[in-house]
Amino acid sequence: MRINWLTCVFVFFFFYSVVTDVAVGVKRGSDELLSGSVLNSPNSNMSSMVVTANGNDNKKFKGDDKMDGAPSRVLHIRKLPGEVTETEVIALGLPFGKVTNILMLKGKNQAFLELATEEAAITMVNYYSAVTPHLRNQPIYIQYSNHKELKTDNTLNQRAQAVLQAVTAVQATNAPISGTTVSESAVTPAQSPVLRIIIDNMYYPVTLDVLHQIFSKFGAVLKIITFTKNNQFQALLQYGDPVNAQQAKLALDGQNIYNACCTLRIDFSKLVNLNVKYNNDKSRDYTRPDLPSGDGQPALDPAIAAAFAKETSLLAVPGALSPLAIPNAAAAAAAAAAGRVGMPGVSAGGNTVLLVSNLNEEMVTPQSLFTLFGVYGDVQRVKILYNKKDSALIQMADGNQSQLAMSHLNGQKMYGKIIRVTLSKHQTVQLPREGLDDQGLTKDFGNSPLHRFKKPGSKNFQNIFPPSATLHLSNIPPSVAEEDLRTLFSNTGGTVKAFKFFQDHKMALLQMSTVEEAIQALIDLHNYNLGENHHLRVSFSKSTI
Repeated sequence: MRINWLTCVFVFFFFYSVVTDVAVGVKRGSDELLSGSVLNSPNSNMSSMVVTANGNDNKKFKGDDKMDGAPSRVLHIRKLPGEVTETEVIALGLPFGKVTNILMLKGKNQAFLELATEEAAITMVNYYSAVTPHLRNQPIYIQYSNHKELKTDNTLNQRAQAVLQAVTAVQATNAPISGTTVSESAVTPAQSPVLRIIIDNMYYPVTLDVLHQIFSKFGAVLKIITFTKNNQFQALLQYGDPVNAQQAKLALDGQNIYNACCTLRIDFSKLVNLNVKYNNDKSRDYTRPDLPSGDGQPALDPAIAAAFAKETSLLAVPGALSPLAIPNAAAAAAAAAAGRVGMPGVSAGGNTVLLVSNLNEEMVTPQSLFTLFGVYGDVQRVKILYNKKDSALIQMADGNQSQLAMSHLNGQKMYGKIIRVTLSKHQTVQLPREGLDDQGLTKDFGNSPLHRFKKPGSKNFQNIFPPSATLHLSNIPPSVAEEDLRTLFSNTGGTVKAFKFFQDHKMALLQMSTVEEAIQALIDLHNYNLGENHHLRVSFSKSTI
């Protein structure tokens, strides 16, 4: 009789726990739910899956196990910083459409974000696949959830719901929120509708029109003034409503306009109103189209403005907009509007071919140019000129990459000579005719496995730095010691001043005496075979030892 009683108690608690778990929708991993749950089995008639949350989710919820899956309007966000707020997570989705729900799993550094439409979610995932999102200077990861809908218990998820309601109110009315009690991290009216914007790492021109295109996604932009201060491009931008300014700052601060460059640093200005006297390529009052262009100040050329408008129309995505996903064509038009590059006809820029001169003709090879310029883009072809061997043509994969390479390598020392890098008038580098011996001066690298930027969203896009004496080494096998690497780099003709292994010993920082020595070492040792099927990866670092 005693055994039967214990059995009954065991069976009762077993079924109680099962029913409780099903009732609150605790997820044990996507694959487990799909295979073990009657509701979500292949034979189920349910057309969509639902994840339901309660206050114990931090302890029980495991998140989505699959890295890839079918598109869903519910997104799974991983590797969040421990101190991140609901507002910051919601801001990730704001540029792409309406955010309809959020579930924070702070104990697991994860979150689920639900957008109004699947199209908006697809746009968001596609954008963040190409540009790694960061929160509080830490990279995070976004993927489709295996769930199609996010249901949360509002009574147990009050903080997140309050923030979401506040943001929804801003999206719906573009008016300050009143009568809504939210946490101090939620969106609240800012003191000023004017933002102060600084562009860091400005390797590509940023124009007034580019700023308007980006910031207008968060509300009506009334005025913009651009200027240079302390050798930095800056702007003052005024919204009609302080809440729009706060929403834009929240979503855009720290984001890159173009891949790996032109980083937005945004703060509130002490000004509450801008006084714009002229409408030209430096300042604009969108409420006063009658303003003059100003004496001695160039107005924006109508042809250039039309070309820019045509190119930036490519930014439009039905149902959602990704404000920073500016295509290369728009970047080229922006450069033209800024007067940095000439345009054939009406528009130019985007030229992929570079002319490199003052090379050491006794030392330079197509391979050495491929390796050095490959730090800033995927080199397609290299031609050392037959009748002028101190000059070469280098074709990059796109105009952004040629601009990056030019800005970083012009004036650097290579094989003892200061090289000059400019845009070439040629559109492509021609290969020699079949059967013609050009002494190995031309080489096609189009299918090279050493391209650093082939993979969309590669971390290499986030680690593009000017030449420096400090090199970043990776793909180091366990058997290679510090002394081995010091000796290897000393043999390139320079002096190793400092060395530091990362904690896992797979990566290291190594400092040469000069930038020229570091350039030489990178050319000689990038892709060097260290044994154990490990080829050394070398790039420039922004760090010092």
